[in-house]
Amino acid sequence: MIGKLLFIFISILLAASQALAAQAGKVTKASGTVLYRTVKAASYHPLHAGQHIDEGNWVKTGKDGWIELTLADNSRFTIANNSELEIQSYLVSKTKKTGSFGLTQGKLRASVMKIAGQQTDIKVKSGTAVAGVKGTEFLMLCQGPANIFFGNEGVVSVSGPPGSGVALPAGTMTQNTRGEKPTEAVKVEPNTPLAKAKDAFEASTGVLPPAEWEATDNLPNIVARWDISHGHYLADSGKNEAALQVFQIALDLTTLADIRADARLERGSVYGRLMNRPEEALAEFLLVLEEYPKIPQKETALFNVGETLMQMGKKDLAKMRLKQYLDEYPNGRYRSSVETLQKVLDRQ
Repeated sequence: MIGKLLFIFISILLAASQALAAQAGKVTKASGTVLYRTVKAASYHPLHAGQHIDEGNWVKTGKDGWIELTLADNSRFTIANNSELEIQSYLVSKTKKTGSFGLTQGKLRASVMKIAGQQTDIKVKSGTAVAGVKGTEFLMLCQGPANIFFGNEGVVSVSGPPGSGVALPAGTMTQNTRGEKPTEAVKVEPNTPLAKAKDAFEASTGVLPPAEWEATDNLPNIVARWDISHGHYLADSGKNEAALQVFQIALDLTTLADIRADARLERGSVYGRLMNRPEEALAEFLLVLEEYPKIPQKETALFNVGETLMQMGKKDLAKMRLKQYLDEYPNGRYRSSVETLQKVLDRQ
């Protein structure tokens, strides 16, 4: 009888400990449309302040949604609008704290408590990057295959493929896309577009939600536009591969035609002018013509197509594109250059 009672008592303790371990945290603040689902559920349900969140739960915010999730050790995850986060695992003891979180899209601020004598290993993952946190605060944006990270406190290790970690100190930013190694961390200088982007990020994940979300929703476009300038600087510094990566991040961050066209033109210029890879340069210029036939960047792309075809020895195609340029832009900025190239081709 004693043995049976002891077995029941132990079973109750084990069940209680498992339930406690499964409970990751609590919703301390919420605003707008905030939803959650369990690991076994296919549909989302409303989530409210005061509600507990367990391992395996997913949290999702709508276009006006915002939530502060306080974990068992008082670490905080603040999730901005249009975001989705999976609480994959979370375990806290006196000597160790481990956790894994998956950000499939959106923006969050992670403030991870560091306690003396406690080993901390928290990872926040997207589909193409991982932030390893030992006890610090950082901002993370996931937009399709692209990721942006701003360091606020301490140092975060950001990686793409295994062994590709980049240190992210406070006051700096790194980014990656498509599983590539993150870029070298750059300082966020005051009064720059990058600082403007970080300010918008800070406002969207502060102690209260912002009054309006326009600046936050525009954040990827701000960074993408900054990437065009930064990539140009990298190319001028002889860092061609790094420049190509930054231009690709800009492409993956935004849907705005003018930024995407500029990124294509810059990639084509690096391939053709700096790396002597005319086939890849031509592909970038042609994409501008095909995807954005009614924007100003088409003029530059058309001239570059003709010039690149000429460099590749494709004389007839080059003549056709140069003639097309003069037909469409009879007083264009490249007219004299086009006429010079036509004379060269005629002599050949």
